[in-house]
Formats: sequence, C-alpha cells, structure tokens
Amino acid sequence: MATSEIAQDVFARRVQRTRRWSLAGAIGRHAVLLLFSALALFPLYFMIASALKTNSDFADNQLGPPHHVVFSTFHSAVSGGDMGRWLLNSLLITAAAVIVSTALAAAAAYPLSLMRWRPGRWLLTLLIALMVVPPIVLIIPLFQMMSDAHQLNTYRGVIVIYTGIMLPFSTFLLVSFFSTIPRSLLEAARMDGASAWRTFIRVVLPLSVPALVTVVVVQALWVWNEVLIAVVFLQKDTLRTLMVGLTLFKSRYQVDVPVVMAGMLVATLPMFLLYLGGQRFFIRGLTAGGVKG
Repeated sequence: MATSEIAQDVFARRVQRTRRWSLAGAIGRHAVLLLFSALALFPLYFMIASALKTNSDFADNQLGPPHHVVFSTFHSAVSGGDMGRWLLNSLLITAAAVIVSTALAAAAAYPLSLMRWRPGRWLLTLLIALMVVPPIVLIIPLFQMMSDAHQLNTYRGVIVIYTGIMLPFSTFLLVSFFSTIPRSLLEAARMDGASAWRTFIRVVLPLSVPALVTVVVVQALWVWNEVLIAVVFLQKDTLRTLMVGLTLFKSRYQVDVPVVMAGMLVATLPMFLLYLGGQRFFIRGLTAGGVKG
C-alpha cells in the first residue's frame, strides 16, 4: 500500500510538472506571437495616428496617439495634387489586368488540369519555370517591343505586360485547384449532354470561387503596389499610377508628414477593402489545391 501511494505521488508530481512546463511553453509562444503581431501592426498604427495629427502635433509627439484628431490632412492629400487622377489610373489598370489575366488563366488551367499526356505536364513545368523569372530582367526587351508597337505611355501596353507576368502563377494555382474537382461531376455533366465549355462555365467555375477570389486578390495586390513597370512604361504625368504618384507626393509634402501619411492611407484603403471582402475565400483558395479531392 505504501509503495502504491508513493507511485501515485510521483506520478501526480510528474503530471503537475508537465502541466507547468506546458503552461510556461504556451505563455512563451503567445508572447512571441504578440511581439511579432505588434511589430507587424506598428507601421499601420503609425500611419493612421500620424494622418490624424496636425503637423505641429506630429512634431511634438511622433509615436504617440493624436492629442486632437483632425481630418483636414485627408482633404489636403486628395486635393493637393493629382491623387484623384492617379487613383483612377490605378483602379483602371488593376481591374483590367486582373480580369483579363484571371479569365485567360482559368481558360488555360481547365484543359491543363484534365490532360494526362506528357506535353501537358511539360507546359505546366514551363509555367512553373516562368514564375521564377524576375520582371526586372524583362524590362529592356519589353520596352523595345512596346516601342516598336507604339504602345509606350498607353494603358493597353501596361495591361498586356501585367497580364503576361501574372499568368504563370494564376494558371498554376488554378490548375492545382481544378485538379481537386471530382471527375465524377465532370462525367455526370458530360452524360447529361453538356459540352466542355458548358461544363467549365456551369460546373467548374462555381466550384472554384475560393481559388478565383484568391487569384484576384493576389493579382490586385501585386498590380496595385507595382512601381517599376509603371515608371518605365507610363511616363506622362496624366498616366501615372497611384504608387508612382505617391513618390512625387512625398517629395512635395516632405515637411508635412501627416498629409503624406493621409495620402498613403488613402492608397491602402482600396486593397484593404478588397482583402476584407475576399478573406473568407482566401485561405481556402490557397490550401484547397494541396489535397486531392
């Protein structure tokens, strides 16, 4: 009996010690996560807090919250320059490039996901290889091509370039997702007399909404924040995108940081709203292609 009690006491102490270590480990993990979250969110806090301050308030208290909240900085940011024009340019180019690229990627990914012959796999391998080519190495040949085609300083030229750069990633992601759709659904649609195109429109695309939303969000974020191609191929002031225009805006208001922060907050808002609208599909679209259905 004494031996049994001693064993139970030892076991209880081990369990208690394990619980303490588990609790300490959980606290440590959460502390690290909170630290990284704070580091990630601090730039956003700084941008919002600075945009709500006057210039004198910012000079007196750069990192703290605003003493008196003001919204005149947003009026100055929008009215002080061509930000409205830059915003419209970015919206037009982003929407056109994303729509064209997503449509072409979906149309290409559907047959590639069904192919079981070797050239289909070679095409997919080539697409994956194109994903690792940095856009900067394409600037000179693209500039020469667009110059010969008289497409410099045009929306069409930039939209075509963005579409071509985004196609490999978009097609690869959609191929991975389309491959998870049960073949039985496609065969049932075929037995009901649906053509390949009708099956694609009525069966495949509705089931692929998470993947399509993911492609749209990723593409829109990239096009919206892209600067290099926009600088090189859109050199007229009236054609500048918002991110390119913000560099000029910053130099114009470099002594008025709150106005600059307000302009950057306005530039961030459209993509933030887009992500909020598609966030419930975003993770599903990224992970769904990793497991075969």
